[in-house]
Amino acid sequence: MFRQLCYSTNVIVKLEERTIAFHLDPRSGIPTYLQLVQQVKHAVRYEMLRPGDRLPTAREVVEELAINPNTVLKAYRELEREGFVHSRPGAGTFVSEDAPAPLARSVHAPLRRSIDRWLTHAHAARLDRESVIALFTLALQDAYGSEDAHARSS
Repeated sequence: MFRQLCYSTNVIVKLEERTIAFHLDPRSGIPTYLQLVQQVKHAVRYEMLRPGDRLPTAREVVEELAINPNTVLKAYRELEREGFVHSRPGAGTFVSEDAPAPLARSVHAPLRRSIDRWLTHAHAARLDRESVIALFTLALQDAYGSEDAHARSS
């Protein structure tokens, strides 16, 4: 009995399409390109984007956010420099296989619940967004600033 195998490269089926919808906060004081960079990094760390997933094209981002194309390209170059993405001419920009591994759910899920509870208390105490950011920033500086100083003195 003779079996013939036939392979077709014309049809590629992707079972699940993951992408990112960028949003900008003009009040943050953070440059637009860095907001895009941070959003991609967060999406990779929390497995909303996985290796091989395509980022929106610069044109798609420009149309959605009404920003300069060079801003998007600068963000994508920065992400490529940091190893989060790679570009394929004519095909797009994709999350790299070498991107940092996502955080384990067992680590981030309980921490996220704690932060959500903390935010509920902050809201109940009538802290506005800026006050919450300021308080959290101080806590981050205390926690990680002291680690940096400790690492330098070691």
